[in-house]
Amino acid sequence: MKPDVLQLKALSPQLEAGLEAAYTVHRPYRAADPDALIGEVAGKVRAVVTGGDLGVPAELWDRLPALEIVAVHGVGLDKVDLDLAAARGITVTTTPGVLTQDVAELAIGLWLSLSRRMVSADRYVREGRWPKAERLALARRATGRTVGILGLGQIGRAIADMAAPFAGRIAYHSRRPVQGVPYAYHASPLELARAVDVLFLVTPGDAGPLVDADVLAALGPDGLLINVARGSVVDEAALVAALTNGTIAGAGLDVFEDEPNVPQALLAMDNVVLQPHRGSATEEARAAMAALVLENLGRHFGR
Repeated sequence: MKPDVLQLKALSPQLEAGLEAAYTVHRPYRAADPDALIGEVAGKVRAVVTGGDLGVPAELWDRLPALEIVAVHGVGLDKVDLDLAAARGITVTTTPGVLTQDVAELAIGLWLSLSRRMVSADRYVREGRWPKAERLALARRATGRTVGILGLGQIGRAIADMAAPFAGRIAYHSRRPVQGVPYAYHASPLELARAVDVLFLVTPGDAGPLVDADVLAALGPDGLLINVARGSVVDEAALVAALTNGTIAGAGLDVFEDEPNVPQALLAMDNVVLQPHRGSATEEARAAMAALVLENLGRHFGR
């Protein structure tokens, strides 16, 4: 008999096909009454498949008495109650490694797009403003800027490697110094922000709002903020204020505090580049993530 799996959100076609082949899959997000569907199958669900942005809602844990494994399609664990899972003997898996380069690429792309004002220049051309000789603000050179990385894990190191040809210097802050790296360590996000021109955020979302008004002020009026971590890492109201007031020069954002809702103020700004949480959204990464989710489930169930 196929184990019952509760899939909490739409995922890649490859993953959904693989789940269908090996498991009995229940998808409440497709149901007319999601709560009723969960109620019907809750007692036999042995696995939950979810995304890092969604995790497992708090109210769901007690409804799944047979739950054995939570398979996260992604690397974020801030929305999974790991203490509760451990207490109940529930395995939690993610898909590390396979999306590292893709998220790092997007982070670098956001930096370059922001520095060179590519998005606003694209609009300038599309809106027919070029033939009218309307003024277009000058961009800033990326080369030679001091780069700071908040969270020097796998993705943070990949960003550092990609940034190295551009950066004049690279510095970082993590919970503790990382052995064997050639980058300057700073003891706090505030100290790091004071020392750099571009601040990349790659820290886990469970760290809380590490970037507040003080950190943004320390980054300064020529500073750029790039967030490919979680929206919760930044005080979003403080960020909007900093962008509005010129406290920092700009921001490249792939994540937000209340996704998919983006503050209206950001939508009107020319000094931001916005993405809909697409760090791992490449054909290659999604195929590898799907394969790893299926592998994680297969190992657990011996399939």
